Amino acid sequence: MDLQEQLKKLFPDHEVAPDDEPIAEEKELWVQSEPMICKFEKRKGKPTTIIEGYTGSDDDFKILAKELKTKLSVGGTFKDDAIIIQGDYRDKIMEILKNKGFKVKRVGG
Repeated sequence: MDLQEQLKKLFPDHEVAPDDEPIAEEKELWVQSEPMICKFEKRKGKPTTIIEGYTGSDDDFKILAKELKTKLSVGGTFKDDAIIIQGDYRDKIMEILKNKGFKVKRVGG
């Protein structure tokens, strides 16, 4: 007896919804002409990568921050018009942003 049959016995009145649910699409971010700045700093002795210089809306920048944190599997935050990522991930972040169409400038080291 598979799971579907067991669920039908437990909930005989339940109707199965069709699998035509819309899949969440990646939101198209506004790409600017000026380069974004990707720099490395140590804060309280720990390495951090900071991305600044996005001129689009804050909501788009927050979406970009969440996407970067998810792809890199690291922690971070969006604060004061900058994305702060825990660790030194400048090369990976620059590659991800370039693939999205952004111009990125490396600053410091």
